[in-house]
Amino acid sequence: MMLTKSILSSFILLFLQRTTAVAHSDPSVEETTCSVESCDNANNNDDKDSYLHDLLKRVHTHEFYINGTWVKSRSIDNETLTLFDPSTAKSFATIAAGNAKDVDFAVRAAHEALPAWSLHTTPQQRKVHVESLLEAFQELQEEMAFLISREMGAPIEMALSSQVAAGLYHIEGFLEVIDEFEFVRPLPNIHADVSEAATTILMDPVGVVAAITPWNWPLYQITAKVISALLVGCTVVLKPSEITPLSALLFAEAMHNAKFPPGVFNLVNGEGSVVGQELSLHPLVNMVSFTGSARVGALVSRAAADTFKRVLLELGGKGATIIFDDVGEEWAEEILAEIDFSNSGQTCNYASRWLVQRSLYERAISSAKQAAEATRVDSAHLPGHGHIGPVSSMVQYERIQALLQAGIEQGATVVTGGLGRPDHLKDSPGAFVRPTIFADCTPDMRIYQEELFGPVICF
Repeated sequence: MMLTKSILSSFILLFLQRTTAVAHSDPSVEETTCSVESCDNANNNDDKDSYLHDLLKRVHTHEFYINGTWVKSRSIDNETLTLFDPSTAKSFATIAAGNAKDVDFAVRAAHEALPAWSLHTTPQQRKVHVESLLEAFQELQEEMAFLISREMGAPIEMALSSQVAAGLYHIEGFLEVIDEFEFVRPLPNIHADVSEAATTILMDPVGVVAAITPWNWPLYQITAKVISALLVGCTVVLKPSEITPLSALLFAEAMHNAKFPPGVFNLVNGEGSVVGQELSLHPLVNMVSFTGSARVGALVSRAAADTFKRVLLELGGKGATIIFDDVGEEWAEEILAEIDFSNSGQTCNYASRWLVQRSLYERAISSAKQAAEATRVDSAHLPGHGHIGPVSSMVQYERIQALLQAGIEQGATVVTGGLGRPDHLKDSPGAFVRPTIFADCTPDMRIYQEELFGPVICF
């Protein structure tokens, strides 16, 4: 999932605030090709388990990254979260779960680091740190891909060539965009007697940013929020998804290796209801950037309201593709040929609802049926680009099954796929969902209105 340069510039704007226009005599103030050699060396499950065991020993699973160092939780209960491999439904790791004291420690570190980072470094100086991060990130990309595959079920090849590559792409993109970004801009002339050169708008960093990221594209979301915020002079406390904390810990390792000043970047793992809530409430946090469900987005907004934080939400939805019969043969062919189930349908802009004019309806359904039946579902541990993996968790699997059942009960036609696991995986405990096509859907149906976040398309 890659963002264009214009969207990357928009991300940078999100972490800036406009200072009141001031009088000023002079406005001129200052796809990645990857290898999976290290993962391919693990040719069987025993080798992969050994590789995972060795990798987990070096990842700081029971620590947080705060004020430039790895620290233990301040909780006297040593609370932990258990991680499950969605390909097997088996637990494979535990991580420390943060509490209010951990959040306070991280936020205060970010707050104390803010003046030096925002006022006494230039964008070019901050860019040098991000360039160092890019090198450190590249050195860890194979390990990141392996952990993402275990955490949320992306096939290992896709985890490297798409998931990790998205993070690399966006770091590189922000490094390019920051050179062109105008932090000082002329105020549009709204008074005939005032010269445009007399006033300017200064784009200042918002302050301490709490970045709360999801599990579906973990490194894309982390880099999109963290790198843009840091480049403009904000400091950050990252709370990654509790489903994908390990790849985030490796990202923190890359940040440490890039030698960012202490407190500029911090990470606290834990439950959204605890760590996310405390970040949203904390009086020293100036902005919360959250990506996730509408339900949690509402909770974040309410928690942030008392301290008048800026809140940036990217919430769930129901992506729609609309096709009229005047689309033209060439466009129709191209659009229908692009139907796929990549990332097991777990992408925010995934076209899960199709509204097609009657003359093209049967053709569209036929194309979708062919695409679904040609899509192989299998373990994320298997090499190759020819399959999709499980959905992210058994909780997500059960939610999708409930929505599939609701679609059937409400009268939608199952064209292909449906309830349960694919036939060759029917005895597997993993979170494997059949690529499914529904036809004859109506606006009153849950599958038409609710985001499934799985390999399901409704017509």
